[in-house]
Amino acid sequence: MNWHAIRAIYRFEMARTRRTLLQSIISPVISTSLYFVVFGAAIGSRIPQIGEVSYGAFLVPGLIMLSLLTQSVSNASFGIYFPRFSGTIYELLSAPVSYFEAVLSYVGAAATKSVIVGVIILATAAFFVPFTIAHPFWMILFLLLTAVTFSLIGFIIGIWADSFEKLQLVPLLIITPLTFLGGSFYSIDMLPPFWQTVSLFNPVVYLVSGFRWSFYGVADVGVGVSLAMTLLFLVVSMAIVAWIFKTGYRLKS
Repeated sequence: MNWHAIRAIYRFEMARTRRTLLQSIISPVISTSLYFVVFGAAIGSRIPQIGEVSYGAFLVPGLIMLSLLTQSVSNASFGIYFPRFSGTIYELLSAPVSYFEAVLSYVGAAATKSVIVGVIILATAAFFVPFTIAHPFWMILFLLLTAVTFSLIGFIIGIWADSFEKLQLVPLLIITPLTFLGGSFYSIDMLPPFWQTVSLFNPVVYLVSGFRWSFYGVADVGVGVSLAMTLLFLVVSMAIVAWIFKTGYRLKS
């Protein structure tokens, strides 16, 4: 294992975050704070509780997951797309760095940045609503698994995209709608039976449900199912990345 190469790429990606602190950290935190103000104050006054949890507290896991998914995809996709755009990807491919080490560096940096944003949002939420974390270990586990999984998805998007427009296509048209419709702002139990069934085909439902369970012990689907689905998404993403490097898809042309 070439730890020197992994550390160099990782530190380079993290340094880019420090150079774009406003965009990378401050902007998503401010955006999420606005969600707390608008949904927590305006709508929360009309929805006192969902189950035994106040609506403001109910929002916390969903909003963290919303930011985590979007930031993981954005960080990882741009991180690998820019070397392709500038042509420096060929220096990486010709260097004594294995594919696994390259993925570990880029995905690790993207996941780290996303987790930092998630932790900051969690701390910020304490200023708006009181909440509890019933299962801290599971909260951290779901946080890390989700960050790594969607960083891998972002890595795949960064390899697939051949323009900045395509780089934003999947996050805007697929990831964000799925997140909004995945129970971030509501429980799917509030939906009619038909739409509850439809919602179960949304993969984000399982991520949000498991993460919310770690806070309050309540979930739309079983926590075991949520964990299994999260691991399944992780394995599928890893398999796609492995195929990309094995075939050289959009890397060697």
